[in-house]
This record gives sequence, C-alpha cells and structure tokens, in this order.
Amino acid sequence: MDTLPPKRAAVLAFLQDQALRGHTPSLAEIATEFGFASRNAAQKHVQALAEDGLIQLRPGEKRGIRLPGGGRRDGLLALPVLGRVAAGVPIGADIGLDQQLVLDAGLFSLRPDYLLKVQGDSMIDDGILDGDLVGVHRSHEARDGQTVVARIDGELTIKRLERGPRRIRLLPRNPAHAPIVVPAGADFAIEGLYCGLVRRG
Repeated sequence: MDTLPPKRAAVLAFLQDQALRGHTPSLAEIATEFGFASRNAAQKHVQALAEDGLIQLRPGEKRGIRLPGGGRRDGLLALPVLGRVAAGVPIGADIGLDQQLVLDAGLFSLRPDYLLKVQGDSMIDDGILDGDLVGVHRSHEARDGQTVVARIDGELTIKRLERGPRRIRLLPRNPAHAPIVVPAGADFAIEGLYCGLVRRG
C-alpha cells in the first residue's frame, strides 16, 4: 500500500481521468489544473509518482506520461479518508479530508468510494479492528445480513443490518456489545456497504 499526500493523490487521479479520456496532459496542463506557479512543481509530483511506480515516463516526449494498464481504474484506486466510523456506540461524522491512499482495487469486494477509520471493537468477530480503514461503497439500499455504515441521528456506525418485520437492528460482532435498535421516527439512513478493509502496521 502506498500512502500519498493529498495533492499528489489528486494529481494521480487527474492523470487517471485524463487517460480514460484518451488524453495525456503536459506538465503545463497539470500546472494549470492545480494552480501551480510553474511546470517545475508539476514535474516534482510527476517524478515522485514515477519513482513510486504509479506512472511511467518516456524521456524526451512532451506528453510522455503513461499509466500502467492505460489508466484503467480496476488497477489502482485513489481513495479519500473521510473521517471515522464507530464500531461501538455511534460517533459524530467527521467529513474533513484526512488524506488519500492509493490502493489495489483487488483488496475490495465492491469498488469503494471512500475510506473511514474504525473506532471501537464491536466488529472484531468479523475481523474489523480498531484503527482499520474500511472501504465504503455508497448505497442507500442494503440486504438483511449485510455489513453497512449507517447514520442514526447524525452519527455513524458500522454494523450488520437486521431487517425485522417491525424493526431494524444493527448487530455488533462482539458479544460484549449490545445490538442497536433503531427507534421509530429516528433519523436513520444507510450510507454505504462495507466492501473490505486496509490495516496499517
């Protein structure tokens, strides 16, 4: 796993988007896109991405930037870390951008839209530990038994969804924690589906 500064991850995402459109931007275009004062600043980001093996450079070509696999998104994903999610008592959402990570798409069962940092131990029997980064695929629909990120009265939690005939419960995967019963009239919504995790050493 490669950890990139947010600006460098944004440059990589821009190069991926342009590659998907069949366009290879020049250093001048990258500088313009990100408001860099000169092409030298763009060159530093491009060179660093090349040294990390995330792009390839063809010396002497004005548009000599190439992405492995032609820029396909099914290889690498630049994902923002958007805050924390509780594995325990729900916590308030923190949607401030913390950083971006470039990850192998093969780590996830679904394509994630963002990452959240887990706080708590209520999902340890499913292998989701405190401090893990969980991938979340945006969806307002979920089936009974799926692990979801849910919002209850403005606070986020990750749990297994149980849809009963008269109520919805959010089930922990740790016997030390009690299920959360969603009260009638609560501001409740499914924010997304859990699709895998990253554990940093």
